[in-house]
Amino acid sequence: MQSRTKKWVGMILVGSMLLGVFAACSKQSEGSQQSQTAQAEQTAAADMKNSLVIATESEPPTLHPFDHKAVTAGYMNLLTFNALMKIDPQTLEPELDLAESYETVSDTEWTFTLKQGVLFQDGSTLDAQDVVASMEYAKTFPTTADYTSFWADVQAVDSQTVKITTDGPYAMVLDDLANIDILPSELIDAGNDFSENPVGTGPYCFVEWNRGDSIVFEKNDQYFDQAHQPSIQQLTWRIIPEGASRTIALQAGEVDFVMEVEATDLTRLQEDEQIEVQQAEGTRLNFMAMNNEVEPFDNQDFRRAVNAAVDRDAVVTVACNGAGIPAIAHTSPAFEGSSEENAQGYDLEKAKEYLEKSGVDPEEVHFSCLVSNDVARRTAEVIQANLAELGIAMEIESMDYATHLNAIMSGDFETAISGYTSSYLYSFVSGLYHSDAIDAANLARLNDPTVDQLIEAAKVELDKAKQTEIFQELSAYLNEKSPFVPLYQTMVVKAYDKDLTGVTVGKNGNVRFEDVKWAQ
Repeated sequence: MQSRTKKWVGMILVGSMLLGVFAACSKQSEGSQQSQTAQAEQTAAADMKNSLVIATESEPPTLHPFDHKAVTAGYMNLLTFNALMKIDPQTLEPELDLAESYETVSDTEWTFTLKQGVLFQDGSTLDAQDVVASMEYAKTFPTTADYTSFWADVQAVDSQTVKITTDGPYAMVLDDLANIDILPSELIDAGNDFSENPVGTGPYCFVEWNRGDSIVFEKNDQYFDQAHQPSIQQLTWRIIPEGASRTIALQAGEVDFVMEVEATDLTRLQEDEQIEVQQAEGTRLNFMAMNNEVEPFDNQDFRRAVNAAVDRDAVVTVACNGAGIPAIAHTSPAFEGSSEENAQGYDLEKAKEYLEKSGVDPEEVHFSCLVSNDVARRTAEVIQANLAELGIAMEIESMDYATHLNAIMSGDFETAISGYTSSYLYSFVSGLYHSDAIDAANLARLNDPTVDQLIEAAKVELDKAKQTEIFQELSAYLNEKSPFVPLYQTMVVKAYDKDLTGVTVGKNGNVRFEDVKWAQ
């Protein structure tokens, strides 16, 4: 890293001064000192080539593969675990991972053949029973309901074959399986704490977690995927909540990679010749969640009033420095099937009409908005100013990410700045809006039979065109209900040392660090 290089440059300068003072020393001693300096430089360079320091804004609430809906925890899970399928970062289509092949026997029967000789990080060998145990274990967590409810039966046919029987036709089998990480069945049976001891088949092994500071992983020398063997020996994730601090750390060489780039520093980083910046249109939809179970957010007209009062262009300009796409629909525009029908954009006069229709007295409304980072705070400040024009008072309450996540998922809030991303639209809508996802990602706590019915209809429709029509109908219905305030679609932005190669930024924000290398 640059900081280490600067350190060794300083040592070389000191060495040069000493050589000048002791000019009478023998040529042998002089050569010896030069040799030691060169060796020190080589050691520093080798150290840099074998390690990578990644800055992230939030500490994960857990390292468990199933017990969360946190993006940061998802980054960590990609290092330690694999699933039967995985999602291609560019196309967002499912492809083989631990499965060697699969066969669709009928509309409701699927068989998967496992790759031979795959080892878990504890040295045990992957077999079909591990898959069965992991799928059943995943199903016990409410946070996995949007991708673990599709099967009626799963069984090990033999040591390398798994048969899955779905509860009727189901269009997203492969997509859902990409979300179910496979764990050693013996550890599941033994009650292993997978947050403290996350054991999988992934390219990196967990080493230590220094709470509030860093998480360390080491290369898995027995990783099965020969086409994606990790090059870097050690990954250290540093938790740096402040965006400006992450930027400074990157430019100073204290970190090599920034997962969440501070929007106000984007131009500065793009102009730095030592830094590479990648941008891509993402799938994450950012929004102000409104708890539909509490007053006045149980009033649809009041929610419509808030939607009409928010200036999304101002949010993107102030919060994201322009690095976002204003959104008014309740489904991510990255997916086919999203629709803006019935969506309410910024219109202050319309907001006043909805407010009057709601019967809510704005002078009696006072609520808080929870935020967990700088971007969310700036977003809330714009909304706060917008709502003040309606006479509505909103207080902004900052908290750490883990506390924030716990509050919004348990329903202990009024409003909050949040967001949601997924690799496909069904997962997006089932996670955000299905009543089964209350106490998980359904932050609006929406319990609407029509929404549930449309999601269920899309789930079983194997005809892609007909499924898209169902999603469009659902999108239009959600836009009318206005369970929360859509704000903007995220542009995925990553910044890193220019000497790093193999960096591919997925539309969902993920990076496959096993493919990242230092240039030789």
